[in-house]
Amino acid sequence: MFWYHDEIEPLESKPVMPKGQKPRLLLYGSSSLRLWDEFANEFSEFEVINQAFGGSTSAACCWFFKRLVPQFQPDLLVYYAGDNDLGEGRHPEEVFICFKYVMSLIDRHCGNIPVAFISIKPSIVRQDLINSIIFTNSIIQKEIDDFHPNCTFVNIFDAMAQIENKEILFEEDGLHLSANGYALWKKLLKEQFLYKFMG
Repeated sequence: MFWYHDEIEPLESKPVMPKGQKPRLLLYGSSSLRLWDEFANEFSEFEVINQAFGGSTSAACCWFFKRLVPQFQPDLLVYYAGDNDLGEGRHPEEVFICFKYVMSLIDRHCGNIPVAFISIKPSIVRQDLINSIIFTNSIIQKEIDDFHPNCTFVNIFDAMAQIENKEILFEEDGLHLSANGYALWKKLLKEQFLYKFMG
């Protein structure tokens, strides 16, 4: 995991400020969250802390969790991971096991806070993995439905998959989200999760 340290160290040393009036919302996971530059402005009802790091896998999210999350005492947590695992050839079951472990870490170190798991997106460059992505999403959604009442499965996959011209949702690399992609995620995250906590 040493190759993540250039990104982890600044996140780990980020100052922890006293909590204010707004609920504290922490972003955790891979670059789809790390690069969401407008998140804090778009969800100004919250104090947003972005602890996502580029290229992260589910296993890396497990490994670094205690160094990056508990000290901020989040009131809500938005989590996105698994995309890079599948891209690196790992199996859906590995992503699933890591998801369950991250949920146990959240419960142990942050309490029974509301969590949103954003489903793995149908990236253009990973169309050859689409069946693995669908299967991974399905087993995580079932786990959430059966065992994690504090967690919401935010289904961005179906909405993105239904758009015929998917190029508008992604940057030129076919992997990272464009402004249009983030606009869709914003709408779905609000509708499926954050409206419950917004004034």
